[in-house]
This record gives sequence, C-alpha cells and structure tokens, in this order.
Amino acid sequence: MRFSNFLFPESGSPDRDGMIIRDSLEEAKLCDELGVEVIWLAEHHFDGNCAYVDPVSFAAAVLAATKRIKVGFAVAQVSLHHPIRLAEQMSMLDQLSEGRVIVGLGRGTAYNIYEYQGYGIPAEESQARYEEAEGIMLQAWNSPQGFEHHGQFWQLKVPGLRPKSYTQPHPYVVRAASSEEGALHLAQRGLPFMMNVQSIETTRTRLGLYRQEMAKAGYGEAHIAQCLKESWVWRNVVVAETDEEAERIGVPAFEEMQAARKRLREKVQREQGLIMKKETAPPARVDVRHALIYGSPATVAARMAEIDETGVGGVICSFRLGPMGAEAAANSIRLFMEQVAPRFSRA
Repeated sequence: MRFSNFLFPESGSPDRDGMIIRDSLEEAKLCDELGVEVIWLAEHHFDGNCAYVDPVSFAAAVLAATKRIKVGFAVAQVSLHHPIRLAEQMSMLDQLSEGRVIVGLGRGTAYNIYEYQGYGIPAEESQARYEEAEGIMLQAWNSPQGFEHHGQFWQLKVPGLRPKSYTQPHPYVVRAASSEEGALHLAQRGLPFMMNVQSIETTRTRLGLYRQEMAKAGYGEAHIAQCLKESWVWRNVVVAETDEEAERIGVPAFEEMQAARKRLREKVQREQGLIMKKETAPPARVDVRHALIYGSPATVAARMAEIDETGVGGVICSFRLGPMGAEAAANSIRLFMEQVAPRFSRA
C-alpha cells in the first residue's frame, strides 16, 4: 500500500494566508525528503479552508521546490475552469516536472454554493459542466492536429494544444467519486478512482461493489487488480508518540476544522436561503470515530492494516488539520513515514 499527503491547509484569517502558504510549501519539501509518494492539492475558494486557493499555481511552486514527489489534484474543481485553459496548464506542469503530475478531476464542491456564486456559475450546472469539460480536455490532449467542439457550454475551434504533455498521450488522470453511484460509474468505465473520507465499513463495501461492477462490465481480473492498485482512499491522520498525545493534538483540531468548513455555507443559508446539499448527521466524514485515525505509530499502523486488507492501492492522508500548527503536522508526518509506512513496504 502506498501513502500520500493531502496538503489541505486551513487559514483562519486573511492575515495568516501568506504564512500558511509558506508553511505548506515547507511541508511539501519535507514530504519529498521523507519519501511520500504524492502531494495532493485541493481547490476551494473564499472561505480560507484551503489557504493557497489555486492548486495550479501552487503546484508549480511545489514541483519547482521538490525533486521526486508527484503532485496530484484532489481535485481541480473542473466546473469552475475553462477546459482548454486547464488542459494547457496541466500539460505545462507535466512538462516542467517531467511527468510528476496526477490530474485529479472532479465536479467540485457539493456543499459550498458560494464558490459557484463567486464564479458566476449556476450550481445546478456543475455536473453537466464537469462532464463536458472532462471530454474536452481528453480530446484536446489527444488531438495534436486540432479539433472542434460544439456542446452545451462551450463552442470551440482549437488549432492544437501547446505545449504537448511530457507524458503521452496525456498526463495521468484519475477521477474522484464521492458517492457509491460515482464509484460504480467509474467501474463500468474500467477506471480507478479516489474515494473521500468514509468509515472502514463503507470502504470495504464500496470496494467490493466496485470489483463486482467491473467484473459485470466484462473486465478481467488483471485489469480489476490494476484499477484497485491505482485507486486511493482518503483519511485524516494524526501520529504522536502516544495515543493520549495524538488525541490531545488531533481531536480538537479535527473538530474545529469541521466547524470552520460549515460556517460560511451556513451563513449563506441564513442570509440567502440557499443550500446546495444538506449534510446528513452524523456522516462518516465528519464523525471523529470514523473520519480520524490518531494514535501512536503502532495504533495508526493497525488502522492502516484494516485499509490495506481491502485491497486498495493507496491512502491519501491529511496530516495538518484545521488550526493545527506546522510543527505538530511535521512531527506527525515524520513519525508516520519512519515508523508506520515501512510496515507496509513491498519487496
């Protein structure tokens, strides 16, 4: 099983943005030194939940400051981007890094209506925009002589994309699937996926259904195994010397992070009467019992072993949670990579 870091830093105040962004770049460099496989970048706007906001420009900084670590998007909010511009940017990053880019594609947030309002895009169009944009990006990468597109949202006449990507025929692409339906849709297409934070029971169930759906669609065991190897599940992780210390550091940070992520959308609901999707309570992704893995290296390794047994290829670990300081996050990452990750190495 492979391990990666979801660099998703919260900034509680505009005055702290610059410091948090610089901390995040240092965290990426530390992960590069320690042998973390991938740094994943998020995209959120206006609320401070992701301090660097623009993962494309921040990816360029991370790639320039590191030597071997891959940089992935988890995810680029495709619904908010012009697909040709995004395809160009990904090709450029792929060239700069000589193939160290993972293009994680997704619709965008299912909860934060203010992100669509701020970009002047109707939230109800987000899924359709994503589907059309993904198709355009793939067509752009695979059409060196140019192409035309006539769709619902874009009318394009593209002479040919430049620069071409370093990885051929295009940068490596993986899609997000936040729901069971989304995961099964990707299984039908024979594609790997990224799963959001879920309980271990949901992870087991969903991966089992994913395997069944791929087999039903006619894919062989070798292809199913490869897709599972390339799939990722997300967990919030805090490692300390003892279980008690990890609980002291991790649980309050996790709980405040969840509260902060709700504040602005609840404000919009109060003031405008608008809400995209009501969260069920208690969802596994915000329940500390399911959504946070914390403890000593031995305790965290035991929780990771449960994930390993599902057959999924990798874990996306979020180490810096909410108001947690950079030093605590760095210590957690070191303990994880030095005392947890080696237990899952493959010959």
